Amino acid sequence: MNFGGNEVVYNYSESGIIIVPVPYDETSTWMKGADKGPDAILEASVNLEFYDVETSSEAHLKGINTIPPVSEKETPQKLINAVYDKIKSLLSEKKFPVIIGGNHTVSIGAIKAFSEHFENLTVLQLDAHADLRQAYEGSEFNHACTMARAREFAQVVQVGIRSMSAEELPFVETDKIFFSHELYYDKSLYKKALDNLMENVYITIDLDVFDPSLIPSTGTPEPGGPAYFELLHFIRDVIKARNVVGFDVVELCPSATNKSPDFIAAKIIYQLLSYRFANPSTPHLGGK
Repeated sequence: MNFGGNEVVYNYSESGIIIVPVPYDETSTWMKGADKGPDAILEASVNLEFYDVETSSEAHLKGINTIPPVSEKETPQKLINAVYDKIKSLLSEKKFPVIIGGNHTVSIGAIKAFSEHFENLTVLQLDAHADLRQAYEGSEFNHACTMARAREFAQVVQVGIRSMSAEELPFVETDKIFFSHELYYDKSLYKKALDNLMENVYITIDLDVFDPSLIPSTGTPEPGGPAYFELLHFIRDVIKARNVVGFDVVELCPSATNKSPDFIAAKIIYQLLSYRFANPSTPHLGGK
C-alpha cells in the first residue's frame, strides 16, 4: 500500500519524498501493536485531502513514493542497522525520507544516518517520555533508550516531556528539555526551544506527545500533552526557521474500534510535508 492510495501515485525516480514503513515492536514494554502502525497509517492516508487548506498547497506534487517496509526483527541492533542502511541510501539520492513506525527504536538508525549526512544537525524530539535510559530490560536499544542513543550522534532538544525516571535525571540537559506542564503556562518556551536548534533539524514524533484525548492509540499514553494546533504550529515555525531534513512518526498502536488516531497520524505526516514543501524555494536537501 502506498501513502495516499491511488490518488497519490508517483514513480520512485520522480519522487522527492520517500515513505519508509518500519513495522517494529520487539522492544516495546507495555501495550504491543506498534508494528501494526505503518499499515494503519497507510490505510488511513487514502482518506486525506491532498490540497492543504492551511498552506494553500499540494505537497504531493513533490512526488511521494512508499517503498517496501524495513522488516528486520531478529535483534534491535540488526533493525537499527537496516534502517540506517536504507536512510543512508535515500539521502545519497537526495530524497526526503519520512519514517513511519513501529516503536521508537526505529528512529535510532535513521538519526545515525542523518547525523552522518548533515552537519550542524539537531534532533527535535516531540514526546511524552524523555527516553534517556542508558539501558532498559537488558537492552541499550529499548524504545526507552532512544534519545540516549541519539545523543551519541547529534544534539537533542526535547519538547513535550512529562514522564521520566529518576535514573534519567543525570542525563537531562536542562537548557534543552521543555516540559509539558511548563509549556502549558508559558508558550514563549516554544520559541526558546526553537532557538536551541542548529541549522539542520531532524524531527522525531512519538505520538504519545499529544494528549491521549486526541491520540489514545499509543503503547504508553500520558495525560497532559499539547493540543494539535499548538504543537503543529510549533513545528511549522521550526520548518520556517530551519532546514528540516526529514522526520519520523512512531508509536501508533492502532485500535480495531477507533480509527481516528490512525487518520490523525496520517494527517500529521501530510501536514508536515505541506509546511515543508509549500514554498517551491525550500532549503536544500543535500548534506555534507
